[in-house]
Amino acid sequence: MERLRQTPSQTVGPFFAYSLTAQQYGYPYDSIVHHALLGPATPGEHIYITGRVLDGQGAPVPDAVVELWQANAQGQYRTAPINPRDDDGSEFTGFGRVGTGTQAGAVFRFETIKPGAIGPGQAPHINVTLFMRGSLHGLRTRLYFEDEAAANGQDELLNAVPSERRATLLARCVAGGGLPGYHLDIHLQGAEETVFFDV
Repeated sequence: MERLRQTPSQTVGPFFAYSLTAQQYGYPYDSIVHHALLGPATPGEHIYITGRVLDGQGAPVPDAVVELWQANAQGQYRTAPINPRDDDGSEFTGFGRVGTGTQAGAVFRFETIKPGAIGPGQAPHINVTLFMRGSLHGLRTRLYFEDEAAANGQDELLNAVPSERRATLLARCVAGGGLPGYHLDIHLQGAEETVFFDV
């Protein structure tokens, strides 16, 4: 039997952001998920999260896709399928996705709730996945909240990260925007490179 050599993996192509977040880019297709993970009546502290994806030179990446996946205010992940037809304005999806190409400065913004801790040894956090051109696989990290110092000090995963690099995972409090806000820049390379996890 003839044996063929393995071919290289394909990088994420240049049009994925328009496909995965078509509605955000103005295309007439509904998106199952988008920047808002909540409705007006969703229980919990409503917050917004902003940030940028920065390359090794510190320049914003304008065609990345950022996904958030998180627990609700009681520390429970959603288990029901997401169906936009069932959305009555109060449903919490627990999952959101935006591209970085439509806001000035390639800033991403999500509206969500502050999650509860999912169990002992876990501080409130949000799981973050990045997709971008030139990347073979999604990059996975976590967003923690700087104003949860006591809980962060008990988080087993965060404390497994070298102390000098933990700040790359801490979203800082910001004012304005109509809600309590947090900001986290994600650095792909360089001295401030964000800690990414093998999952």
